[in-house]
Parts: sequence; structure tokens; C-alpha cells
Amino acid sequence: MEQKNLDTLQSDIDDHLKSKGFVVFRGQARGSLNRSEVEWDVERYPDFREFLNVADQLGIRLIVFHNRQFSSAVIDRTLEELEASGYEYEDQREIERKLRDLRVYDGFTCALELSFDLGGLTYIFEVRTPWYSDLNDLLDELDIMPEGEDEDDDPLSGYYSKN
Repeated sequence: MEQKNLDTLQSDIDDHLKSKGFVVFRGQARGSLNRSEVEWDVERYPDFREFLNVADQLGIRLIVFHNRQFSSAVIDRTLEELEASGYEYEDQREIERKLRDLRVYDGFTCALELSFDLGGLTYIFEVRTPWYSDLNDLLDELDIMPEGEDEDDDPLSGYYSKN
């Protein structure tokens, strides 16, 4: 079953962090901020507890926890930019349909990120819903960047209270 929302996982993470005595800093997403980072392999090791166990074994107490809520404002902005993009009519209509289909996720938790720092590196565990990953891929393909964003940033980062 496709995971459409990460609210349950967010609650599980909150409970686990509390039970293990971590200090939680509710921060912004830390990936791709021009720093040395190491990303956890969530494909092969999807359990956040394993990531937090590593932090615990290293004596880390401070965990940065970011959750991102999806806002359909990104769809509105992208549709505006798409009109001026010069795509063929049929291609543009197909993209518009895909974007409009994503409106149902407005307000859903679409990404979660846990991170900690050690020895000049930032260690990151991030999960995203499949539909959110698909949207990011579409925006990358369109090469449409929301206003005020750098190309190295996540294309949707300006639209959320990240994470």
C-alpha cells in the first residue's frame, strides 16, 4: 500500500525519541545545506530506530527533527510557471493533470528528517511519501524552481515549515 501520509510514523518517532531520552530540536531540514553530510540508507534500512541507535551508541543526545507538511501553494506556483514555460499543449495538459491530482495531499505530512552532527559531518535519516518524491522528480524534470530558491535546494523547501 502506498504511504500517503507520515503522521503515524512521526508520532512513533516522537514516542521513541522521548523514551530513549534524546533532546529534540525541532529544526529545519538540514540536507543539501552545503555541508558535509552522510545520508542513511533508508531503502535497505528503513527503520528509524536503527539510525537513532547509532546516535545513542555514539553518545549523541541532540537530534534535529524536521517534518514537512505539503501545501498546495506549490502546485499553484508551478501551474503559473508552467503556463509561461513553452511546453507543447498536450504535454502541458498532462503535467497540469498530474499536478492537480496532488492537491488531495494538501496538509499531509510528506517528509520526515532526523539528523545529528558528529566530527564535522551531519548524519541524516529522511523518509518521503512516494507522491512527494514523484512531485520533486516532476519539478526537477520541468526545471521549475519556486521563487527565492537556489538550484541546490529541495525544490519545495520554501513552501513548508520544513519537515
